[in-house]
Amino acid sequence: MAEYDVRLAPGSQEDGAEEHLRSLLSWLREDENLDRAVHGSLSGTAARSTQDMGTGLDLVALVAGSALSTGSLVFSVLQWQAARRRAPALVVRRGSVEVHLPAGRTVDAEELRRLVSMLGEDDRQSQEPAGDDGTS
Repeated sequence: MAEYDVRLAPGSQEDGAEEHLRSLLSWLREDENLDRAVHGSLSGTAARSTQDMGTGLDLVALVAGSALSTGSLVFSVLQWQAARRRAPALVVRRGSVEVHLPAGRTVDAEELRRLVSMLGEDDRQSQEPAGDDGTS
């Protein structure tokens, strides 16, 4: 299982953050290519004062089954951005790696490979035996 966090990039339409993230979560749940391999929930990370209105949900926490590739998830998030009239910039985090997905920009195949490679770094590290530097 892999865990991902998706949030709006700083300064990116923060007024509608919860609406955008609810839309993204719904999109991921309905994406047939993900085949229900992603489970997610909305949560809040920022401390809220008692004077604030609303729920303060600013993060989509995702858990993806081992059969789901990082590429499928990233591609679906990019499709969601492309389908929205005013899509926000997003930050996708897996472990200690953060990837920024800017709004309103088409991502070519090479950049998609680079993004997937960065987020999949945890997969490669967890598959390498401890103490094995690859030399014999």
